[in-house]
Amino acid sequence: MVEQRTLGTSGPAVTLLGLGCNNFGGRIDFDATRAVVHKALDLGITLFDTADIYGNEGGSEEFLGRLLGARRKDIVLATKFGMAMDHRGRLRGGSRGYIMAAVEESLRRLKTDWIDLYQLHRPDRDTPIEETLRALDDLVRQGKVRHVGCSYFTGAQLKAAHAAALRAGVTPFITCQNEYSLLERGIEAELAPEMTAEGVGFLPYLPLAAGMLTGKYKRDAPPPKGARLSYRHSQAARFFTATNWRIVAALDGFCAARGRTLLELAFAWLAAHPLVSSIIAGATSAAQVEANRRAIEWRLSPEEKDAVDRIATP
Repeated sequence: MVEQRTLGTSGPAVTLLGLGCNNFGGRIDFDATRAVVHKALDLGITLFDTADIYGNEGGSEEFLGRLLGARRKDIVLATKFGMAMDHRGRLRGGSRGYIMAAVEESLRRLKTDWIDLYQLHRPDRDTPIEETLRALDDLVRQGKVRHVGCSYFTGAQLKAAHAAALRAGVTPFITCQNEYSLLERGIEAELAPEMTAEGVGFLPYLPLAAGMLTGKYKRDAPPPKGARLSYRHSQAARFFTATNWRIVAALDGFCAARGRTLLELAFAWLAAHPLVSSIIAGATSAAQVEANRRAIEWRLSPEEKDAVDRIATP
């Protein structure tokens, strides 16, 4: 059974391993999505994280709506709003008017009456955060949304949002979703302390550093055909650095000495952080879901955690 944790201090229980649904309707078609979703359900994974923009503006939500059926009640369904849903950039943001329209579209695509966790996908600098929070609070009161969260926030933005929620007496964000892995530790300086102070749960995405922590990429060798970093060149340039190759080599040695894999270490290190409510891991096949499920079982000792922290310090 997958370990359970709560979303922040006030949210529902979810599995430590979550399913990232960003590939649905984009990198993989409906049949492949069905295999991934059914495997996740069979393995008892309960947090499914998507967004209105995933799958070419709506495809991921539509696939989930067609596939979940009666199993909808068995999961905590999270989606996001705020990024541009049209080429002109008009359907976006955190204004009240847009939120009220966007949630109805997500509910329709997902074929559900409620969203368990509705997340502002990116801060909207053109809309006061209090307006966004008041709109989300109305959705909670209407029963269309149960909890609200944010993504891509800085520590200062999260602090301001929490203060605004207190002033207005409305539902605060209970989660924050940002990139975090052994190769990307930028949240530690400012955002992590703020999440701790406010009791906000953390949902790290890209836990495997776009595949760098799976062992499938080799230094001075071309990426495997079809792998994410074989065609996302700007992302490849960010991860394929001398520092990262050095860290990966050292982590690989750490794992080999313990009969473990980089994949297991990537999850185990994140699981060792009490802030982490669930680790958002995408998948393009049922086999990948199963591999992630097996990998998350390793628990680091405090001494192992400290050793890995030292190795992975940029």
